[in-house]
Amino acid sequence: MAAIDTAYNYYLSTYANQSVSRYDSHKKSELRNIYNTIVKINKDSPLYKIKHSGDVQKFAIDIKESTRAIKNVVASLSDAEEGIGNAFQKKIAVSSQEDIVSADYIGNNKNSEEMDSFLVEVKAVAASQINLGNFLDKNHLTLKPGSYSFDLENTTSTYEFQFNINADDTNYTTQNKLANLISNADIGLKSSVIEDENGLSALQIESVSTGITPGESFLFSIFPQGTRDSMAAVEALGINHVSQEAQNAVFLLDGIERSSHSNTFTINHAFELTLHGISEEGNPALIGFKTNADAMTENIQTLVDSYNSILHTASKYSNSQHQSVKLYRDMSSTAFAFQNSLESIGLLVSENGEISIDKALLTESVSEENSEEHLSVLNDFKNLLNTKANNASLDPMKYVDKIIVTYKNPGKNLVTPYITSIYSGMMMDRYC
Repeated sequence: MAAIDTAYNYYLSTYANQSVSRYDSHKKSELRNIYNTIVKINKDSPLYKIKHSGDVQKFAIDIKESTRAIKNVVASLSDAEEGIGNAFQKKIAVSSQEDIVSADYIGNNKNSEEMDSFLVEVKAVAASQINLGNFLDKNHLTLKPGSYSFDLENTTSTYEFQFNINADDTNYTTQNKLANLISNADIGLKSSVIEDENGLSALQIESVSTGITPGESFLFSIFPQGTRDSMAAVEALGINHVSQEAQNAVFLLDGIERSSHSNTFTINHAFELTLHGISEEGNPALIGFKTNADAMTENIQTLVDSYNSILHTASKYSNSQHQSVKLYRDMSSTAFAFQNSLESIGLLVSENGEISIDKALLTESVSEENSEEHLSVLNDFKNLLNTKANNASLDPMKYVDKIIVTYKNPGKNLVTPYITSIYSGMMMDRYC
């Protein structure tokens, strides 16, 4: 289990908080095609063993995530069907007060009926419910050893929690025990132990969701079961005390008051807004679009950043994974193939393949009347980069250090359907 824990802990700590793109979802036919391609790759690949160095799993995970980022960027720039330049003219929303409200455009570039701009004044941000317990001496035990229980009710169900206190427990260990019990229950709550300036500790329980539905007075409620000891325990811990009530976000949209359970919501299925703070009264934020030239420059910058990121991944593991040079060569070849054309429009290719942008030259190039001619090379670069990223995503293990055991007999080898991916096998079994 240690090998599994290492892989998943790295993945969760590094990538779990990243936002999910709509391009991460796929049709059944697309998933079937990916599976069939992986099976074909494994059919033709030699039998090998993975060298279980300390970071082989991290390297493979980084390859998968870097290539996923590239494919998502390319997909977002490939929605346009007409004109080479349209691929890089994806609209980008902008807010005049990013610290108060930020905006992302999630609509269709072709929809001419969408509003071009609107005003948002934030009156209140959505808040979660927080129960903060009593601050207790960490090194002492307020409750006597024994078994205790309490009920926790949310908007849909009631749950019973039971816990034991041992003679060697302290208030701190008891609070941590309860924090883990509540968080691991997966009922929409997160719990932790916090300390004050005096070194006392308290159990804090917070709802994952924000906002409150009309007619509801709480998102969750805690009350002891009928025994005298359980009632005393809840009272001593203080976890039934609400320190922050849940509330909805309230804002003015072009002067009309609206509300939302969450601080992130959509407007007309075209804009995704995220509230960060409260506006100065009478000073709304203007939500609109960046100019075409600015939008195109930013879209190109996003593509370049995703390309540079995978080169950084190859460089990061160059000392521990010597086969990472293959990843570097595969990905950097896309820039070197178009180097002269890219540099003529402001994308400068360094000796190590990384791309830097001369924004003045790029802005001038995409603003000219014949910008589509300049952008055609970017379109070709984008498509080749997508092909390279897709190949690396399907078989990331070809870039890690390994020992070849035997090559398969050409033309007479059989499909191995139970080994759909050595990558996924590595995540589950250290002996794959």
